[in-house]
Amino acid sequence: MDNVSHRPAGAGPAPAPASPPEISVVVPHLNQPDLLGICLASLAAQTLAPDRFEVIVVDNGSRALPAAEVAHFPFARLTVEPEPGPGPARNRGVALARAPVIAFLDSDCIADSGWLAALLAAFAAHPETKVLGGRVVIFAAGPRPNVAEAFDLVYGIRQEVTIARHHFAATANLAVRREVFDAIGPFAGLAVSEDMDWGQRADAAGYPTRLAPAAVVRHPARDSMAALRKQWDRHVSHFWSMRPKTARSALLWLAHAAAIAGSPVAEIPRILGSDRLSGSRQRLDAFRGVVAMRLYRSRRMVEEALRPDAAARATRWNRS
Repeated sequence: MDNVSHRPAGAGPAPAPASPPEISVVVPHLNQPDLLGICLASLAAQTLAPDRFEVIVVDNGSRALPAAEVAHFPFARLTVEPEPGPGPARNRGVALARAPVIAFLDSDCIADSGWLAALLAAFAAHPETKVLGGRVVIFAAGPRPNVAEAFDLVYGIRQEVTIARHHFAATANLAVRREVFDAIGPFAGLAVSEDMDWGQRADAAGYPTRLAPAAVVRHPARDSMAALRKQWDRHVSHFWSMRPKTARSALLWLAHAAAIAGSPVAEIPRILGSDRLSGSRQRLDAFRGVVAMRLYRSRRMVEEALRPDAAARATRWNRS
């Protein structure tokens, strides 16, 4: 199946809109139908009129297509991308998008009601801006975050940091003018961190990412140490795969791994001052999470440098 819209039985074909939408939202999806339904419901609640936007859900190899979930929302259509990876899935959505502005949202995110309006307002207020990254707020599922959630509340997607220091925005909340996306080219595949790669290519071409603080989406905290380890497996493999394979580069990498293992104590001020945590128990849990994840990250960095199957690990995460 490809380029297929799913509508309720008996509804007939979707009527052609009178004019193209102002903004297209691309949502890649893989085996998260319940979360996708919540994501789409948040888009249905946008203050922006529904005829001003469209949503393209791109399934990337789920065990079952989320046809029923998408069919509840007439502004959304479902297509598939067989090549594994969120980058190829987003590229498929862009190919089908009809608007001059394209926004990217992950299927486990919840958009604030003013998200799309804030993105369009930011572009209108700053015509010279071509790429925007909105804020991502991490939230825990319940009132008592566990160790993994406490860690992620502090260290999960920090859009302000990625934009200011690393010159890209996470695709959990990214918007770009269509002509700039076409000029920079598509997202990369599984072997690299596709949002970092794309954002840094755009920055190098003279299209820096600007923060749009009023455009907010919410992302659930990872709720287990296993989920955090899987995330860092992916990040470490990507970072290693993007480095030059020289003796000097490897030595610097290993020195950085050693520094990371010894870094948790330096994180105490950040944890104590974080407004994402409440009470001493949550702060202690966040510190426990930092110790566990920094040691794991350091070990994985050493493994990447010393084991020859690093390239395979860089692409394995998407289907494991």
